[in-house]
Amino acid sequence: MKLRTALLGAAALLATSPMAFADGHEGERGRDGNVSIIYWQAPSILNPFLSGGTKDVESASMIIEPLARYNENGELVAWLVDSIPTVDNGGVSEDLTSITWNITPGITWSDGTPFTSADVKFTADYCMNPEGGCAQATKFEGVTNVEAVDDLTVKVTFDKPTPFPYGPFVGGESPILQAAQFAGCVGAAASTCTEQNFNPIGTGPFTVTEFKPNDVITMAANENFRHEGKPAFASVTFKGGGDATAAGRAVMETGEFDYAWNLQLAPDVIASMEAGGKGTPVAGFGPLVERIMLNNTNPDPALGPDERSVVRPHPFLRDPAVYKAMSLAIDRPLLVEIGYGKAGKVGCNWVPAPAAFASDTFDCATQDIAGANAMLDEAGITDTNGDGVREKDGVPLKVVYQTSTNAVRQDFQALIKQWWSEIGIEAELRNIDASVFFGGDAASPDTFQKFYADVEMYANTFNGTDPQSYLGNGLCDKAPSPATQWQGENISRFCNEEFDALHKELTSTAGLEARAEIGKRLNDIIVENGGMIPLVHRGRLSAHANSLGGVVLNVWDSELWNVADWYRIGE
Repeated sequence: MKLRTALLGAAALLATSPMAFADGHEGERGRDGNVSIIYWQAPSILNPFLSGGTKDVESASMIIEPLARYNENGELVAWLVDSIPTVDNGGVSEDLTSITWNITPGITWSDGTPFTSADVKFTADYCMNPEGGCAQATKFEGVTNVEAVDDLTVKVTFDKPTPFPYGPFVGGESPILQAAQFAGCVGAAASTCTEQNFNPIGTGPFTVTEFKPNDVITMAANENFRHEGKPAFASVTFKGGGDATAAGRAVMETGEFDYAWNLQLAPDVIASMEAGGKGTPVAGFGPLVERIMLNNTNPDPALGPDERSVVRPHPFLRDPAVYKAMSLAIDRPLLVEIGYGKAGKVGCNWVPAPAAFASDTFDCATQDIAGANAMLDEAGITDTNGDGVREKDGVPLKVVYQTSTNAVRQDFQALIKQWWSEIGIEAELRNIDASVFFGGDAASPDTFQKFYADVEMYANTFNGTDPQSYLGNGLCDKAPSPATQWQGENISRFCNEEFDALHKELTSTAGLEARAEIGKRLNDIIVENGGMIPLVHRGRLSAHANSLGGVVLNVWDSELWNVADWYRIGE
């Protein structure tokens, strides 16, 4: 019975019926003309397996889709399948070592060819290929085989009992690629397939008309989309670039755009924009955390491109006195106040939500400059030459502190630079265009994955309400490197044997309470041992035009998850 009921805890929020699209606004497909979307972080690729950037995952979600995803309540819902497999309905084996998905009959790709289990199997082989670099490899952790049983049946087998088998093919980060289109793009060839990565054939409501990386995507309604009369819009203009301020104004003040994503702006700025009367901000709290990642490897340019941010250890950031003092010097309540207002909370954890997985180990709400200085003094890390910068083993505590270009982030950088200077740490500030920083281009020196800096600041989140795959981003073997074409989500290059062993335990643990306890311990290990410095638990804040209907903000999956349901409200 324990095995039979295990999924009830691991997938506490589960909607087993197929996704029901909104009714009441039926009509001909494409009846409402064009919809305009603006992401101030411009998409650089439309293949989420080659980018960890949210803007790439979300733009691609309009085109390529997973078998199942999460709705606005965090419930797992069927998308390209008849129902969510469970032990009770026979879709998950009694011993929890396999899950079988039954694809809904009649689904076609946008080119009119049948969507089959062969495409699903191909996608697994594509991401799991050891010669390639897959940004979403943690989704396939523990998978030993993916079998196309028949054209509409896919069986995924794991190396041990897996109480939460909903990693592969679930959520916007793990969509299905068309086998025919990507057949020549496996392994080392993955990043060379420009046409495929920029113009994927999908099952989603829209198809790519033209993709200009880091600029604009134009899309058209998928004439072979499985839901009659959807999407309501005939075309999409998906503009990228600029800044959050311009994006917010374009929706709420000028009405130039219909939807603006991730309005990382001060609360008074949002309020003044809303007064423009053209649009409405929407917000919700999920697991999104603004944090400072600490490079556990050495980013010294003298090491060369194949060793930089690969060779261990960092000259001083592995010392607990250093990273704990850096954290102690930060006034998080002030960061929340100036950066996010009600859309932010003090963040002490890597995983702040859902509540069951949120650790209460750390209290980081109080700044203590004196305590930070005392900690460094006690560790013997002192200013030996009187220039205001401490040294450890003769190495000055000077850090390159990088992030994406954004007004709130630059305010944070300036404040944190000042606070760190008060404890003898000198920071050189860099800000990089968000489209480049989050782009995942293996040839660029400025991506967050390459991490050619000592510390870097950004936020990310995960799909769904179980953080198993997300916590897997702290595993030793998930660090980006030249061998993985700089793909991988262990950005800090954190490596801890206890963490790896505990994550392995999580993958075979049943029951929400037990899983949550392990999740909290994993969170604590990475924070306590210098993987990152959490700053702010952020709400997602976006805005839509008052004339745009059907928008349902979703903090558990792609924000564009139900774009097929969007429609124009009549004047």
